[in-house]
Amino acid sequence: MQEKRKPSEKSLRGLDFLNLFLADVRDGVGPYLNIYLKASQHWDPAQIGMATAASSIATVIAQTPAGALIDQLRQKRMLIVLAAGLVTVGCFCIALFPTFPVVIGSQILIGIGAAVFPPAIAAITLGLVGHSKLDQRVGRNETFNHSGNLLAAVLAGGAGQFINRKSIFFLVGLMAAASAYTVLRIREKEIDHELARGDGEESEQENQGKGKAENQNKNEGILKLLKDRRILMFATAVILFHFANAAMLPLVGQMLALGGKGKGLDSTVYMSACIIVAQLVMIPSANFAGRLAEGGRKRVFLLGFGVLPIRGVLYTLSQNPFFLVSVQILDGIAGGIFGVLSVLMVADLTKGSGRFNLAQGMLATSIGIGAGLSNLLAGFVVQKAGYNVGFLMLAAIAAVALAVFWFFVPETKAEKAQKSRAATA
Repeated sequence: MQEKRKPSEKSLRGLDFLNLFLADVRDGVGPYLNIYLKASQHWDPAQIGMATAASSIATVIAQTPAGALIDQLRQKRMLIVLAAGLVTVGCFCIALFPTFPVVIGSQILIGIGAAVFPPAIAAITLGLVGHSKLDQRVGRNETFNHSGNLLAAVLAGGAGQFINRKSIFFLVGLMAAASAYTVLRIREKEIDHELARGDGEESEQENQGKGKAENQNKNEGILKLLKDRRILMFATAVILFHFANAAMLPLVGQMLALGGKGKGLDSTVYMSACIIVAQLVMIPSANFAGRLAEGGRKRVFLLGFGVLPIRGVLYTLSQNPFFLVSVQILDGIAGGIFGVLSVLMVADLTKGSGRFNLAQGMLATSIGIGAGLSNLLAGFVVQKAGYNVGFLMLAAIAAVALAVFWFFVPETKAEKAQKSRAATA
């Protein structure tokens, strides 16, 4: 029988605020780092690309082991505390010692810390509420996450305008410290750690007809997951999505920095406006995605993949700051959908396997691979051929991502997948 989870209001509220404070922390200081290094430290696009890629590469290396570790350990809250500490140290070092070696080293620390957050939050969420309430709870997580990004962008824009650009790094470090406090508000005893790794909670009907051999393979390892074609194709689509997506906003930040101050406003204010517009759209987008996903995952996710190539092309039409900010509406739609649906699809694909967090780590590794390639390649392309060519290259990759997801990734919602197979039989 399915277990009905009833976590306390204190734990659920702690999860809310964890997502709020970790919002800007788990993605690092990316766009603001680009502005800071371009406008204040006068780095060239290739150097900035290497600095941004350093965090992504560190994340790639750390994420799958982090997911496997979260599957095995019960100290999930303390892992988040440790990761938040790494991000805090990295942000403070960038602000205080902005030399190339220190920035690269700090970005590596931030990347390692960021590797822990997505699978750890997903694990704690699943362990608290169970599969039956995961759709709406993940939607709520992402709503608080994007609200936190909105808050951070407002504060960062104010700090960049009225204090200085490096104060933004102290702001992110302080948010990381706040997240370490809020995660400890979640009651350890209310987290079902077997459920948190995707084990257990299968209905009696789901268990009927399963052979002994299949039940013996529940706690499958990474090699078993890699043999699942559905997971491989989904990971491929995710890599391509972030290959196209990750460098877009940092490149916008560089264009804003090159434009200098417009109408008395610092470029960090325009960057904050880009983030604010995206987050304002992501809040309802994530909420609706969680609700609509109950009727099927793929049709909702296709919208997120579909707007990305359009966004890349639009960036080539004008360098007007107000136009660039308005294009971020599309980023909000895609980001809100991706944050919710990626977790739900992995939960579907790993239900009963006991490897939910390992798969989350693999997904995060895919994101890191895509983001690292995106920032590294875009930096060199822009330096050689200009910003428009860089954006068109990213738009073309986004179109390939859409095709891969559309044609090769199946529906993962159990009821919808069964109906689809029955219709084609």
